[in-house]
Amino acid sequence: MPAVLLRRAAARGDPLARLLRDPGLREEPHAVHEQLRARGPLVPSALGPVTTSHAAASELLRSERFGVGFDWSTAPRPLRRLLEFGDDPAATGVAEPPSMLVVDPPDHTRYRRLVSRSFTPRAMAAAEPVVQRTAEALLDDLARRARGGEVVDLVAAYAEPLPVRVIADLLGVPWDRQEDFLRWGAAAAATLDPGLPFRRSLAADRALRALHGFLREHFARLRREPGEDLVSRLVTGTGEDALTDRELHATVMLLLGAGFETTVNLLGNAVVLLDRHPDQWRALAADPAGWPLAVEEVLRHDSPVQITGRTVRTDTVLAGQPLAAGSRVTLLLGAANRDPGVFSDPARFDVTRGNARDHLAFSAGIHYCVGAGLARLEGVVGLRALTERFPDLRVAGRPVRRDLHTLRGFARVPVTLR
Repeated sequence: MPAVLLRRAAARGDPLARLLRDPGLREEPHAVHEQLRARGPLVPSALGPVTTSHAAASELLRSERFGVGFDWSTAPRPLRRLLEFGDDPAATGVAEPPSMLVVDPPDHTRYRRLVSRSFTPRAMAAAEPVVQRTAEALLDDLARRARGGEVVDLVAAYAEPLPVRVIADLLGVPWDRQEDFLRWGAAAAATLDPGLPFRRSLAADRALRALHGFLREHFARLRREPGEDLVSRLVTGTGEDALTDRELHATVMLLLGAGFETTVNLLGNAVVLLDRHPDQWRALAADPAGWPLAVEEVLRHDSPVQITGRTVRTDTVLAGQPLAAGSRVTLLLGAANRDPGVFSDPARFDVTRGNARDHLAFSAGIHYCVGAGLARLEGVVGLRALTERFPDLRVAGRPVRRDLHTLRGFARVPVTLR
């Protein structure tokens, strides 16, 4: 039903529906972003108000007047009827309760408290040698392939396995099931796109069921033989730290999927951008201290997460416009991160941009991405190690975008290592 509604709205020229449905806009959505920006900070659409404004988006993400939970009482009646019979815990995705992505306090507060200790600055400092070793092992494999002069898909050979192996170690799961994790993660990511085509929805459903099946076995094993990993702590929690079976599945699924999806897109986007700006890549090779700021500029310029939303919790005013409780506002993060009121010459890619970190690529407020520190670490270490090992790496041919709208990245980036 959402797919039908979006298709009809796109046919009528609705800009947000076009962004969510038009395959041609996956490659270059920014022209539509600017058309919306020209109409003001809050623009009506078939799906409710939409904003490209950094200020409005920041307020939506940080203010207690807005939440992530949906008020389904305002949905069309046919959709409400479907939802009454559509709940299936065996196929729950990351965009359905009780996932942290879509629940508000107090539930969100409890879930976040249980996982955040694994993503503190101290924990990230301890994780850096693991990320470095993982990157070097993958680059050793790439070096062997480079001797044959073949064109290599950097996504499959490096951008995907690097964060998969790191998050697998954190969650106590065997990274030798890498292909399964990638397939399951892609399915979870696809469910973030509203209005999936029917066949894609069925494929995601099958993959999610397989992931839940794996998690049941994994949890049972860790209850018998707990380790020092995050999931062991979650499955053995007691009292206030105890999670229901459904909460446990939702939390670990989110950590597994989000734990590598953002980094895969970040690494792929970075290599393509730097290939198009070789002078900046050479400058980073000469001064690796610039990598942290460069990663922030990649996140700003080509944000891995393009779209999110908030529900109005109480009648309020945003950007001078009244909003009724229960209504839904869409935030175009990729557009907010190119707001000329915050970033000068925002369409220009500049790894020395002083305020690049003012982006909203990891959200803001209480729903700020709990794994942002890990994604940044993997981005800096992964790109620095890749550049040091292969300073003459170049993109060979046309990179292929993923067929998603909410998440922005590449499915394939062919490169020569020279």
